[in-house]
Amino acid sequence: MSQIDGLPPLRDVIRKHDLQAKKSLGQNFLFDLNLTSRIARAGGSLEGVTVIEVGPGPGGLTRALLAEGAERVIAIERDARCVVALKEISAHYPGRLEIVEADALDFDPRPLLNGAKTRIVANLPYNIATPLLVGWLTLKPWPPYYDSLILMFQREVAERIVATPEDDAYGRLGVLAGWRSAARILFDVNASAFVPPPKVTSSVVQIVPHSNPLPCDAKVLGRVTAAAFGQRRKMLRQSLRSLGVDPLPLLAEAEIEPTRRAEEIPVEGFVRLANLFAATGK
Repeated sequence: MSQIDGLPPLRDVIRKHDLQAKKSLGQNFLFDLNLTSRIARAGGSLEGVTVIEVGPGPGGLTRALLAEGAERVIAIERDARCVVALKEISAHYPGRLEIVEADALDFDPRPLLNGAKTRIVANLPYNIATPLLVGWLTLKPWPPYYDSLILMFQREVAERIVATPEDDAYGRLGVLAGWRSAARILFDVNASAFVPPPKVTSSVVQIVPHSNPLPCDAKVLGRVTAAAFGQRRKMLRQSLRSLGVDPLPLLAEAEIEPTRRAEEIPVEGFVRLANLFAATGK
């Protein structure tokens, strides 16, 4: 592990503050500063960028973001134990690290941004990773305040995010991500890179929002995909009945064969269905 700044090695920070990872918080710490630097650089230059980091823990990625030139990092951390360690990083980078002790699921960072170019970069706590992503992909207004998301997920979740109808992992998350963004897996991270090591491989995903996605209401799209993929083995003429309408006229107008199944329908097809369903007023 190389040093990227004059701060103590992360293992020493962990010992000093007794920062044993908590399973209840979905914590898995990254100690390898070469790896955290690679994640920090994954979205491109950080010059002039304000970075929002969720779940910084002892600050391995935080340090990399600052060392790689982020103008400002807003670190959202709910574990008070870690906040103490983060304050030491803040002292090393005066005026560039703002620590917010909060639950990221309930915190809106927009009032802190002042129109700055913003990127979200995080080794997400696994237990809240998907809800956070869904929240970022369904923001209003759109386009969102961030230029991209560089996020760590379990490999299985990453595959669902980038999936298309050609992939077994295609489902509701793939439709949502495909509707509002371009998503790709950048690289995998072996479990041995974490402390404690998770039981799965992780992946870093880049998600770049579309400036003009197809017009659609996110909540309605969610209802339609929930119905379709909730009974994914059934044909759409049957699975969509849970919406409380006759699906056959909707499918006909959307030019989708009623005998097709959810995993065969591209994002554009689901958007057409959602807009037609919204028009029914149900």
